[in-house]
Amino acid sequence: MALAELYTQYNRVWIPDNEEVWQSAEITKNYKAGDRFLHVQLEDGTELNYPVDPAALPPLRNPDILVGENDLTALSYLHEPAVLHNLKVRFVESKLIYTYSGIILVAINPYKQLPLYGDAIIHAYSGQNMGDMDPHIFAVAEEAYKQMARNNKNQSIIVSGESGAGKTVSARYTMRYFATVSKSSSNAHVEDKVLASNPITEAVGNAKTMRNDNSSRFGKYTEISFDQSYQIIGANMRTYLLEKSRVVFQSENERNYHIFYQLCASAMRPEFKNLKLGSAEEFNYTRMGGSTVIEGIDDRANMVETQKTFALLGLKGDFQMDVFKILAAILHLGNVEITAVGDERSSISLEDKHLNIFCELLDLNCDKMARWLCHRKIITTSETVIKPMTRAQAVNARDALAKKIYSHLFDFVVERINQALQFPGKQHTFIGVLDIYGFETFDVNSFEQFCINYANEKLQQQFNLHVFKLEQEEYMKEDIPWTLIDFYDNQPVIDLIEAKMGILELLDEECLLPHGTDENWLQKLYNNFVNKNTLFEKPRMSNTSFIIQHFADKVEYKCEGFLEKNRDTVHEVLTEVLKDSKFHLCANFFQDNPVSVSPFSSTINIKSARPVLKSPNKQLRMTVGSKFRSSLSLLMVTLNATTPHYVRCIKPNDEKLPFEFDSKRVAQQLRACGVLETIRISAQSYPSSRYSILMTQQELSINDKKQICKIVLQRLIQDCNQYQFGRTKIFFRAGQVAYLEKLRSDKLRHACIVIQKSVRGWLQRKKFLCVKQAAITIQQYFRGQRTVRQAITARTLKQTWAAIIIQKYCRGYLVRRLCQLIHVAAVTIQAFTRGFLARKKYRKMLEEHKAVILQKYARAWLARRRFQNIRRFVLNIQLSYRVQRLQKKIEEQSRENHGLLERLTNLASARMNDMDTIQKLELDLEKLTAQKRTYEEKGKKSREDSEQKILKLENQNKELQEQKETLEIKLQEKTEEMKEKMDDLTKQLFNDVQKEENQRMILEKNFQKQKQDYEKDIELLKGEIKILKEEKTQLQHQIQQEIVIQDGLKMEVGQLTKQAQKIPELQKEIELLQAQKLDVEKQAQSQKRELREKMSEVTKQLLESYDFEDVRSRLSTEDLECLNEDGELWFAYEGLKKATRVLESHFQSQKEIYEKEIEGLNFKVEHLSQDINHLQKLFREENDINDGIRLEVSRLTSENLVIPDLKQQVSELENQKLDLENRLQEQTVKLKEMSNQLHFELEGDRTQRRTNEAQNEIDIKEKESLKVTSQETEGLSNGLMQDEIQDEVKSKIKQETIRLTVENMDLEEELDMKDRIIKKLEDQIKTLTKTIEKTEAHMPTLSKEYIGMMEYKKEDEERIIQNLILDLKPRGVVVNMIPGLPAHILFMCVRYADYLNDADMLKSFMSVTIDGIKQVAKEHSEDFEMLSFWLSNTYYFLNCLKQYSGEEEFMKRNTPRQNKNCLKHFDLSEYRQILSDLAIRIYHQFIIVMENNIQPMIVPGMLEYESLQGISGLKPTGFRKRSSSIDDTDTYTMTSILQQLSYFYSTMCQNGLDSELLKQAVKQLFFLIGAITLNSLFLRKDMCSCRKGMQIRCNISYLEEWLKDKNLQSSNAKETLEPLAQAAWLLQVKKITDDDAKEICEHCTSLSTVQIVKILNSYTPIDDFEKRVTPSFVRKVQAMLNNREDVPQLMLDTKYLFQVTFPFTPSPHALEMIQVPSSFKLGFLTRV
Repeated sequence: MALAELYTQYNRVWIPDNEEVWQSAEITKNYKAGDRFLHVQLEDGTELNYPVDPAALPPLRNPDILVGENDLTALSYLHEPAVLHNLKVRFVESKLIYTYSGIILVAINPYKQLPLYGDAIIHAYSGQNMGDMDPHIFAVAEEAYKQMARNNKNQSIIVSGESGAGKTVSARYTMRYFATVSKSSSNAHVEDKVLASNPITEAVGNAKTMRNDNSSRFGKYTEISFDQSYQIIGANMRTYLLEKSRVVFQSENERNYHIFYQLCASAMRPEFKNLKLGSAEEFNYTRMGGSTVIEGIDDRANMVETQKTFALLGLKGDFQMDVFKILAAILHLGNVEITAVGDERSSISLEDKHLNIFCELLDLNCDKMARWLCHRKIITTSETVIKPMTRAQAVNARDALAKKIYSHLFDFVVERINQALQFPGKQHTFIGVLDIYGFETFDVNSFEQFCINYANEKLQQQFNLHVFKLEQEEYMKEDIPWTLIDFYDNQPVIDLIEAKMGILELLDEECLLPHGTDENWLQKLYNNFVNKNTLFEKPRMSNTSFIIQHFADKVEYKCEGFLEKNRDTVHEVLTEVLKDSKFHLCANFFQDNPVSVSPFSSTINIKSARPVLKSPNKQLRMTVGSKFRSSLSLLMVTLNATTPHYVRCIKPNDEKLPFEFDSKRVAQQLRACGVLETIRISAQSYPSSRYSILMTQQELSINDKKQICKIVLQRLIQDCNQYQFGRTKIFFRAGQVAYLEKLRSDKLRHACIVIQKSVRGWLQRKKFLCVKQAAITIQQYFRGQRTVRQAITARTLKQTWAAIIIQKYCRGYLVRRLCQLIHVAAVTIQAFTRGFLARKKYRKMLEEHKAVILQKYARAWLARRRFQNIRRFVLNIQLSYRVQRLQKKIEEQSRENHGLLERLTNLASARMNDMDTIQKLELDLEKLTAQKRTYEEKGKKSREDSEQKILKLENQNKELQEQKETLEIKLQEKTEEMKEKMDDLTKQLFNDVQKEENQRMILEKNFQKQKQDYEKDIELLKGEIKILKEEKTQLQHQIQQEIVIQDGLKMEVGQLTKQAQKIPELQKEIELLQAQKLDVEKQAQSQKRELREKMSEVTKQLLESYDFEDVRSRLSTEDLECLNEDGELWFAYEGLKKATRVLESHFQSQKEIYEKEIEGLNFKVEHLSQDINHLQKLFREENDINDGIRLEVSRLTSENLVIPDLKQQVSELENQKLDLENRLQEQTVKLKEMSNQLHFELEGDRTQRRTNEAQNEIDIKEKESLKVTSQETEGLSNGLMQDEIQDEVKSKIKQETIRLTVENMDLEEELDMKDRIIKKLEDQIKTLTKTIEKTEAHMPTLSKEYIGMMEYKKEDEERIIQNLILDLKPRGVVVNMIPGLPAHILFMCVRYADYLNDADMLKSFMSVTIDGIKQVAKEHSEDFEMLSFWLSNTYYFLNCLKQYSGEEEFMKRNTPRQNKNCLKHFDLSEYRQILSDLAIRIYHQFIIVMENNIQPMIVPGMLEYESLQGISGLKPTGFRKRSSSIDDTDTYTMTSILQQLSYFYSTMCQNGLDSELLKQAVKQLFFLIGAITLNSLFLRKDMCSCRKGMQIRCNISYLEEWLKDKNLQSSNAKETLEPLAQAAWLLQVKKITDDDAKEICEHCTSLSTVQIVKILNSYTPIDDFEKRVTPSFVRKVQAMLNNREDVPQLMLDTKYLFQVTFPFTPSPHALEMIQVPSSFKLGFLTRV
């Protein structure tokens, strides 16, 4: 395709403009080959016929879709106006200061502080590929660091640009990035020292200029050294071409170096008094520019910062004062007054104040200095001549001396900085940061500009070669011939400057001549190069200048001062004076062989590619030019040995206005820095899938994608030289992608037109049809009205009326006639039909009259027979079930009797043993009575009181026994009476029996539990024996307590008597119920008798009045068949079934009534059971009192202070025991009698049931024989059912009374248990007379019971920690059902140490436990499962220490058993605090591990992965992946994130992590996901689109669904995603009108103003149909948000951690039930 074909209507071009450099215009008429004018319209509407050259048409403008790209190489048209416009759009509209240009990063100085350099942004760029994020200086630094780590090759970052472009700041941020991402793990803080070198070098090497307030006046190459782990270990700095002339001269509105003003601002500080300084206005060298203060800069504060950085580098106060002395001396030297003496002489007064201070500070001879500043010594072969100097020469000599001193000082400071940054050992790799001046051209250019431009020529050559090399590699990788690339080579310019007999060599040669001048040197240049070298020119209007054609521009240099600046000499006499200085630092500066190391030394060994030019005469001084050439050659060797990265800093305007773009200045700098050259030799490649719309259906059907592209491009682009196929990419010539974009937009525009055409046609047709229908309707009505009006006349009206009348009468006649015919026919038919039906009905009535009578009686007989069979069957079932139930009761009663006999035998044997022990105790007591005679009187009194109590108790017991006997007799009588009426409620009683059995089982279980508790209490007495020795002094007080306890016993006995008084009330209620029962039974019997009499009379009458044999004889077999012909017998049978159903429903309703009554009885039973529980509680309290008595007895015996009261108490207890035994015997006898009676009663019940059943069958037969009396029998049956209900109530009461007796027996058994306990205590009293060891050996063996401790030895602590903490694997423990099992075992060991009251043992165990947890957390600091496991166990261990601490706030939810397990002797609150801190540390490490695992998945899964297929849009970014970038092979999706979250969740749940901690961890993870995603969105302009907002919103919904599935909605994790959700909404919402801006401000409450503006500025349309956000809309939103008070911070802090809280959750597990698995290898521990 010819280029001219692109110049069609509506396309846009760039035409030159004097103000804006380039101006956009739209073509209004297609251009044809050969036209001399191009018809265009400017943006302001001006029509213009622009003259063009067909060979050089105006550059075309890129489509809007490509404007604002991150990489300038993405532009289809690669030319200056496209680059300039793209930079302007990004800088002015999007506020983006960084842009890629191939391998160059273009950085435009915003002249404003931007939130782009925080640690959060550093971490966001760390580990990212260069093309994945928005352009940034950190991306370049990360690329260099990554290549160094991957390829083990040294790197260089070359930062260039003119003064004020931001080179120093860019270099500083680069070094800060390296210091942050490669921070050393040692305590040397090397990275801090590297960063500290910047403020020092800026203080001594930076100054304010007209273009920049902090302009670097020297070049600097800093090598940052790294070790094998790629952490900073040191640095080295090399400097180039310091601007020494600034020390003695500054232009207007400029300043000297910052350090001078900092020193003057701090002159009044005490440590600087000896320098005798004043304000900067007092010194010539600082006031020359007329601007001593920079707005917004505090020189005094900067001085403090400079001193701090000196100290950080190890340069202490003495060194600093030496430096400040030399600086102060330079200022005073500038104020030395030189007076002219005639025309050829000058002099300095010896009284000059500043001269004396200068000499004093540097410790010089004042006379010599005053003389030799005004004289010079000329040494010839024959003599030495001293020649006076004029004032001007003396001033020059003074200034030269000042420059020389400052130059030496600068080199010395750099040398000391390098020494401070030195490192032991050998460096592995380094990254060099070159901060050097860019190409400069001013109105007057001198030697400094010549050297600067010479350096930039060398750098540009190196840059061109590197870019060419990269392109060559790219082309070779794609198998494309690299000969297609051409580039500009500036070697001829370099040869002009540095080759043999070049400009520098001629300059050095002229400097060697004694009478060499600038004019002679310039004449040599004219003679050698004018008209001989095209790159060298002579100005037409000047003989003191020369012009060199550099790569960037032509520069005219003034030759004045070249020789003097190149020589840079100081008179030897002044040098000798300074050598004699007693100030060692000053003297060392001017030694022939100074000790200091050259500042140009390098720490790396690099072999030069070409030999470095050396001076032919070593004895001669090297000129500035030769030194600069040597150092520049060494720099080139270093750069060529590294992989370079380029940063080009651009100054947008000279007024330092924020975000103001001066196109002229920017274009000038772009030409000078090589950006356009890079673009010119860079190739582009684009994915072809965007242009699938240009393909035909046939082409899309081909499977080979490469073949599809070839076919399509051959069809679309005729010239095959305009594109080239590689292996994986397609390379296009300039303009071809724009042509494809044009074809695509044309195709889309055509498609839009077709769609619009169809839609508009459909709308118009629809509208037309509606209008047509309306017109037809109107016409219809209009025509009808017109016809009516035309037809209405007088004649026609009369005719019409007459016709209507005739029609009326005619129609009436016809209708009446027809109606009469129909009426006659209908009457005839009805008459015949009704007669037929009447006759038929009559015949049927005759036939059915007698059949109905027979059916009636037959159906009644059948119903009665069926009812009798059913009743007989039901009674048989009830009888069999009742027999089985009674047999079971008899068997259970026999078992109970057998158990009671066994208990009696056991009690008898126990009694014999008790008697023996009592006899032994009596002997012991008799021996001790002699020693305790003083207590006999008190003992007698207590005995009398106790005897009275015993008598009272015996009387009460007798009364209770009598009441029981009477009650049992009455109960037996009632049972005999109540068993007669229990047959009809079998099912209900069976359910009640089951309930009673369950309750009985529960009571038995409770009894067993109480028995176990008593046994456990006895076992605990062993521990209490050890404490008995400590209570000797409390004997008297204990005796008084015994009296109080006895009083308490009296109170308990009184309560028991009150409870016993309730029994007569119950007996009265039972008697009333029995009386009611008798009355009801009498009524029922009388009703039965009456019923039987009535039924017998009715049957007799029926039999007498009806003869069945007669009926059978009359009916033949045919009659019987006719009888059932219509199913009469079946109807009779169905009637019987319905009657039975009615009876069954009636019985069911009665059953429900009975169940309600039973529920009422159950309520009464529960009330009685509560009374019984109260009695049991009283007995338990009595047991507690007896336990207190036992403790008192044991204490008395332990001290051999047995008093007579003890014997009396024992005798009383023995008497109580005997009484209880007697009662038990009586109860057993009664129970036997009751069982016998029950046997007899059951046999009587069986016989009586049989007779009753026979009688009932007879009654039923009589009742069913007559249908008329059925209603009466039903009423009677209802009455009987009510009687049965009352009988059931009484039976329930009987059962409850029986159960009460059983419970009384259980209470008596509990008393027996008390007796056994007393016996055991007596045994203990006997053994206490011996030693404690013997007593423990002879203690009676008890049942094994655990109290929740782990016994261990102190020497086993290390084994416990090793096996339970260090060697334990979580996967083996998770299987166990108890979460936190190791923590519980550790706490059981702590309880054992507390139980022993061993403080050292407890302290040692807690210390080794905490150290063990710390060690395992440190060793497995990257193991998520291990950290989760020990976080959970540390949490459980901490909760156990709280739960069993004995503090009330932690004991509220404990069980009584857990409260007994509390720690007794030690307060472990300090250890709780230590454990809490340890848990927090483990939690933080645990969070870090989770974050490290999930962080690589966040950006690919949340941003890059297309979770919604079909809505993603491809944009021709044109961005070629850097050849150095790493292509990630692992692609993460949203599913990867969800799977990782599920893995975290399941692991935490398996390890038993508390739910609250789990929610906090999930909240932290969700915050990280939201923060990293949002930060990446801020830094990726290509992701800020509407469709990407939909993707993000979809991914957020997946996360919310995951929270819902895991039931974690209450974790507040969803709220942490709110900023991201609002950002996604902001990408999707409309952004045009004022209402849109208001809605954005109201909705985006979680985003700061800076973040909202950043997203709006970064919003990028995916296709041509979306619009960019206009700058006016952004300003409008920003104005609305000005009142919002938020942090002006762009990035979210991904390292932020929410405050963690550890809620107290008591453990539900009983310590005594915990067992140690064998897998723990803790067999040496013993459960206590």
